[in-house]
Formats: sequence, structure tokens, C-alpha cells
Amino acid sequence: MKVFVTGASGHIGSAVVPELLEAGHQVVGLARSDASAAALEAACAEVRRGDLDDVDNLTDAASHADGVIHLAFKHDAVQNGGMNSAIDADAAALRALAQGLERSDKPLVGTSGTLLLGLLGITGRPGTEDDYVLPVEGSMRSNNENYVIGLADRGIRSSVVRLPPLVHSTLDKHGFGPTLIRIAREKGFAGYPGDGTNHWSAGHTLDAARLYRLALERAPAGTRLHADGEESVQLREIAATIGEMLHVPTKSIPLDELDGYFDFLSGFITLDARVSTAKTQALLGWKPVGPGLIGDLKQGHYFTN
Repeated sequence: MKVFVTGASGHIGSAVVPELLEAGHQVVGLARSDASAAALEAACAEVRRGDLDDVDNLTDAASHADGVIHLAFKHDAVQNGGMNSAIDADAAALRALAQGLERSDKPLVGTSGTLLLGLLGITGRPGTEDDYVLPVEGSMRSNNENYVIGLADRGIRSSVVRLPPLVHSTLDKHGFGPTLIRIAREKGFAGYPGDGTNHWSAGHTLDAARLYRLALERAPAGTRLHADGEESVQLREIAATIGEMLHVPTKSIPLDELDGYFDFLSGFITLDARVSTAKTQALLGWKPVGPGLIGDLKQGHYFTN
């Protein structure tokens, strides 16, 4: 299968591309810089120059592919306070990709996050693949997730991989994990919100990459999938591990002072989102095998710089 991959040289993409190639697929990766193009060429993937804002290019690339995996997202904009603009750019890119695939029965695998389930206030059980945030007015990444699912009605074998907020491995250089470590270095202590008993899920990059391949190959149209290897890790435990590895104290951050410590993370650092992957595992035969978050943090590779 000839697969067009956006975000092909990023954190997740750098694992998805070799996963696809090793399975016998041909990969065309979107590259917005010379460095990204060089990384894709080194991985033996074909390069297509462009970025998320060049929607005509995205439509053309999708129309010449047998399937699409959409990983790219303007994370740099989010870190600079531009969450809405990043979501809007993602929505425009998805519309462009869909235009190139409409009525083809070809797969489009989109990307979302299980942390969104924390907005539902689910109690007493983990969130499942059947739980979702209803469409709302404005810029919400959950709206983009719902859009991809709806493409099943337009002749596209669409699916969404929901990533955990903490996707970890040696490939992770700019995610939420490195961000929490950077903040702890700068502040001189590792913080957690309030009593720190809220939960985030986690998963290994290579497990996520394998799920993207399986979704591309055989996920039914309109499918939501969970890439979490661990359904819940307390924020207090994460902070304690970061503090241990940095040799700094661990402290509670009062809820009215979150902005001063967590910066752009403050808007969702208090969400509680335990998740299940039971349906994903049963549907695709996927099983996470990578190390857990705390064990991966304690290996030390996050703290060498």
C-alpha cells in the first residue's frame, strides 16, 4: 500500500514510518523542512515537500495514495498559546485530505487524544472507545475527531487513534513528559496539581506506531481506537519520579497557582482520564508490550540533556 503520512518525521511519525516500511508498505512523508526531508530519505521513505497550510498539496497527495495517516499537528503553536489556531489548521488539513479520498473506500487514520475523555467527567470506570465528546461550538480537537469518524459516511474507511497524553520513549523530545521535566528543571522542583491524585494514561511510542499500522490495514470505518499502554498513572507519582531523577523536591501546586507553574499545560493538568483499551485489543489483536511510564523515566534517557 502506498501511504501518505503527515508529521512523518515527528515523534510518532519517526516510529510509524519504519513500522509501515517493515510491513511492506511504501511511504510518502510530508516534509516542511530540509531536516525533515533528510530524515525521511534516511529512513528510505519518499519525500513530499509541503506543510499543513498547503491544503491543495494535501488533497493531491491523498488522491495519489492508497491510504493516509495524519499525524501532523502544530504543537509549537499550542505551546505559544495558539491552541485554537492549531486546531483550526488541523481541521482544514483533514478536510483537504478527505477531499482527496472521498468515495474511494481507502483508509484515513486520524489522531486525537484520550485526555479528551477527562472532559466527560466519567467516574467509577475507565473511559472506553465508545465514549466521545459531543460536537460543540468553537475550536475543539474533539470536533476534528468526530469529523474523521463521520467520513465513514462519505466512502472513506476512517478511523481515529487516540493517543495518551504521555507517549514515551527515546523518540520523545518535545511531548508533555519532556515539558514537565523542563518545567521542573527551571523551577527547581517537580510540581503536581492539588493533591495530585488525578490520573493520566500513558503508552510507549512503538506500541502506538504498531496500532497506527493496524488501523490503516484493517480498522473498520468509523472506528475509535486507544493507544494507551497504561490506563492510569497519578500525576503525583509522575512528579515524584521526575523529582527523584532530577534530585529536586516534589511539591503540590495550589489550584489557583497552576498557571504560574504549568504554563500552557495548566488548562488540562487537572483532568482525570483513566482509559480502557479492551475494545481496541479485541478488534485488531493489538497488545501493548513496551515499558511503563515510570520505568521508562527511571531508565534515565529523558534526563541526559
